[in-house]
Amino acid sequence: MTMLILASASGIRARLLREAGVRFGVRPPDVDEPKIKARLRASGVANEAFADALAEAKALDVSNASPQALVLGCDQVLVCGDHLFDKAHDTAEARQTLAFLRGKDHYLISACVLAQGGKPVWRYVERATLHMRAFSDEFLNAYLKDEGKLVLGAVGCYQLEGRGAQLFDKIEGDFFCVLGLPLLPLLAALRERGLVVS
Repeated sequence: MTMLILASASGIRARLLREAGVRFGVRPPDVDEPKIKARLRASGVANEAFADALAEAKALDVSNASPQALVLGCDQVLVCGDHLFDKAHDTAEARQTLAFLRGKDHYLISACVLAQGGKPVWRYVERATLHMRAFSDEFLNAYLKDEGKLVLGAVGCYQLEGRGAQLFDKIEGDFFCVLGLPLLPLLAALRERGLVVS
């Protein structure tokens, strides 16, 4: 039977797959993500294509090393206006990101690519719209203090499945997309390939 490998160090993606009953291994990719992002930004690719290209690069890196396996590469980008955000490097940068997003709509674009034998065999991109409420500076200070380094683990500086839910007053789109893994379309693709019982 073909083995599924998650080409990601993301704890939430692994948890979603595990809790959905999917059997898989984990092998984080060895890609130069800043270099890929710089090239994509210079090329002016659309935001959906940006997320898709990053997911593909991760999937192909691991697929080339494990050609018999089915490899899942994922990525997520956050867009607000003309700004494409990366994960914050420290709490000060997280504060700037959240202050910028406060009171505005932003988009989370989640992409996943399945690769086998060093080639993409399936891909999916989904977008969710989130409206961040106009919270107070007092709330922002308390949130950053309580969350600590957790804010550095997600592109929007929040985990919607936790305290990050308090940042929002409206969300349009799939919950799994917000978490960074469009799970239902992925499960359908895994059923088609016999990795999940249909």
